[in-house]
Amino acid sequence: MAASVKVAVRVRPFNSRETSRDAKCVIQMQGSSTCIWNPKQPKEAAKNFSFDYSYWSHSTEDDPAFTSQRQVYLDIGEEMLLHAFEGYNVCIFAYGQTGAGKSYTMMGKQEPGQQGIIPQMCEDLFKRTSENTDPDLSYSVEVSYMEIYCERVRDLLNPKSKGALRVREHPIMGPYVEDLSKLAVTSYADIRDLMDAGNKARTVAATNMNETSSRSHAVFTIVFTQRRRDQLTSLDTEKVSKVSLVDLAGSERADSSGAKGVRLKEGANINKSLTTLGKVISALAEMQNSKRRKSEFIPYRDSVLTWILKENLGGNSRTAMIAALSPADINYEETLSTLRYADRAKQIRCNAVINEDPNARLIRELKEEVNRLRDLLLSQGLSRLITAPAAEVNNNRMGVTLMPADPASNGAPPTSAPVPGEGPASESDPASLDGHGQLEEFQGEMITNEEAVERLKETEKIMAELNETWEEKLRKTESIRLERESILAEMGVSIKEDGGTVGVFSPKGTPHLVNLNEDPLMSECLLYYIKEGVTRVGQKDVDIKLSGQFIKEQHCVFYSYINQNGEVAGI
Repeated sequence: MAASVKVAVRVRPFNSRETSRDAKCVIQMQGSSTCIWNPKQPKEAAKNFSFDYSYWSHSTEDDPAFTSQRQVYLDIGEEMLLHAFEGYNVCIFAYGQTGAGKSYTMMGKQEPGQQGIIPQMCEDLFKRTSENTDPDLSYSVEVSYMEIYCERVRDLLNPKSKGALRVREHPIMGPYVEDLSKLAVTSYADIRDLMDAGNKARTVAATNMNETSSRSHAVFTIVFTQRRRDQLTSLDTEKVSKVSLVDLAGSERADSSGAKGVRLKEGANINKSLTTLGKVISALAEMQNSKRRKSEFIPYRDSVLTWILKENLGGNSRTAMIAALSPADINYEETLSTLRYADRAKQIRCNAVINEDPNARLIRELKEEVNRLRDLLLSQGLSRLITAPAAEVNNNRMGVTLMPADPASNGAPPTSAPVPGEGPASESDPASLDGHGQLEEFQGEMITNEEAVERLKETEKIMAELNETWEEKLRKTESIRLERESILAEMGVSIKEDGGTVGVFSPKGTPHLVNLNEDPLMSECLLYYIKEGVTRVGQKDVDIKLSGQFIKEQHCVFYSYINQNGEVAGI
């Protein structure tokens, strides 16, 4: 079912920077229309735009025209949640310049009435599932949380995930992040705790335009499964919805944000991915306007962000975009650019379909691909690369059996011992090529034997994940939670047994500094350890580098030493 991307714009109040510079408001909203005029050309006519929603949040709640966090959720979040219950994939993403209010709209604050779309949607999801009275209908929810920082993907929920994760594209699954943790949750409290842990792990840094500027794109994904039991046939049917909630990093100008060094490099990567997103949106909009350009190349792979959001931007998804605006005249150029960006996005149409029984279909197609790959390798005399299974992975629900690789090989194909009865390997023996060198046609493309082995392993890995039972997913989630708490304890952060308040204590007697912020989501994100001896703090030629209006180049010095009792002491 083809549907246009739903687009809303929201204007925030002046921030302290704009107030100190006596900024003037250059935006007006009337109904769903938004107009902006150029402060440098007062005689020039205002530019008008029309969107699905124009949210006026520049004033206070006493203003009848003021749009609250709750109203934004009811208009956009609730509608998208209903689509998820219908079985559609859903995506909501926020775009705008640094400090325009994207994170506030998506995440909000923890105070009553200040929660953003993501927490409100999660809470509403479990509220609706708890009201279910149909004994034949059951629900399951899994979540993942990742950030894209300088074109690298990082898992925010799994403490064992140290390096950048690899983005891959499977012919059946489409683009996905390999080894991204997907944790089972049973209540809103579980999701809230995971969101809190992920938000504290996000890469944030201060810029001139926003003291708590998000320097990474954050993608919070909910996989919502509805399973209905047919009493007549004793068969289960499933609808699986993937809900992607995206808080983009802010676009910015280097001169406005005061970016230097690492901040400048971060800004370049942010602007690169957002520029690619703009190109993708423009190309998709052109495709809608001209049938002759249907075959035009869409540059999804030019950026990790657009590659991951490929389905949400022009494929199988119900998608909404919220453009956050600054009302100040000093940000006129950036605000106008955001409005034009949003105006192009509303021309995109996505062909969303209800995802009924995707697991059964996926497993069947994946199993067929595994068989084709095995036949291809067997025909090349490379049977030893796919034999020697150690165990079978069974899916009790689907009745699927697959043969995984030897666990002793850590997922790598065996390369030494020949298959019994086939004789020793030699240079003339195809099996001695170790999967290299030969090209064969597979599903209409030419691939080498090495690529066939790699694709076989990839497909079997996906099948193993699909075959996991709900109990196994819960055990994995609990294991990751315990691991995260253990690592946090070593760092000096403790979590109560109920998973609630996060506290800070001295980690193993090591002195340290911890950041505090008026926004609770940004507090306690950073720990700075004070080493034994001299630790200098400031902005230039120091051990701990801090930035801010009142931080001096050489701000202070800490002295730490071990006393006669073996305890840490300092001055």
